[in-house]
Amino acid sequence: MHRDSRAGKQRSYGNLMNAPRIIFAGTPDFGAASLTALLDAGHEPCAVLTQPDRPAGRGKQLTASPVKVLALEHGLKVLQPGSLHDDAAVADLAALDPDIVIVAAYGLILPQQVLDIPRAGCLNVHASMLPRWRGAAPIQAAILAGDETTGVCLMAMEAGLDTGPVYACEEIAVGEHTAGELHDRMAMTGGALLVKHLDAVITAELTANPQAETLATYAPKIKTADAQLDWRLSATDLVRRVRAYNPVPGAWFMIGDERVKCWAAQRITGAGESPGTVVAAGKSGIDVSCAEDMLRLESLQRPGKQAISAAEFSSQVDLSGRQL
Repeated sequence: MHRDSRAGKQRSYGNLMNAPRIIFAGTPDFGAASLTALLDAGHEPCAVLTQPDRPAGRGKQLTASPVKVLALEHGLKVLQPGSLHDDAAVADLAALDPDIVIVAAYGLILPQQVLDIPRAGCLNVHASMLPRWRGAAPIQAAILAGDETTGVCLMAMEAGLDTGPVYACEEIAVGEHTAGELHDRMAMTGGALLVKHLDAVITAELTANPQAETLATYAPKIKTADAQLDWRLSATDLVRRVRAYNPVPGAWFMIGDERVKCWAAQRITGAGESPGTVVAAGKSGIDVSCAEDMLRLESLQRPGKQAISAAEFSSQVDLSGRQL
């Protein structure tokens, strides 16, 4: 069971005070949603951990993370160590004397010496129904696998990757959402779930249940190559790819030496020609033959251009009968 020493640590500081000392760790918008929920509920972290500013945009200007921007707006102390394996960074965290560390899409591994700092342990807001889809890209993995439901879990962190026991979960229907749409729903759900159970986690009134290791699946970090549309797959699989990689990195295919992104598509039943053959191109979209059925491309984007309808695209580029 996770953190056998936790009960002793709990007894050492007694009942939950009105203002538990919280360190919040997060970086992108998913993390900002949980931080917003905490602040709205009256929980003001004593410090916020976020990744160092990164170059972004065409000008590659150093840009603060969404979590940092939100923290500074509320006058919170911000820490941005490049690594948590640095003794000075660990000492800074220990000096804050936290009751709990809350992690929501932070992006850096918490070593054991950090996990051991807070009295009530480290709590992770994870975007899947653990143990399904541990790892970096659980939202995309759920869509790609055709899962009907996914969800958000509150997990007690331990040294393994998303292996810790789970306090609470809330299920969400995947439906026909893109990864971006599902992300936004799950971010809001995660923040609400965190606020709902936070006090009970800190006081140890809520018990975390071990994950079933035999049911664990892994969602690795996404690479741009993963998002290429392979016409040898079924149209059902390709529709899932289009949804899973919207908005990042964007599903794509090649037309000659030009990489074209596809932002919306649907499956059209019926037999086509060899996979990758453009069967039809017109007002309804561009129909491409797949291993099973056809994929109707509906929204496309050429490099350096705005996304346009596939109908408009086909008026600019002659694709009839072409092999993609």
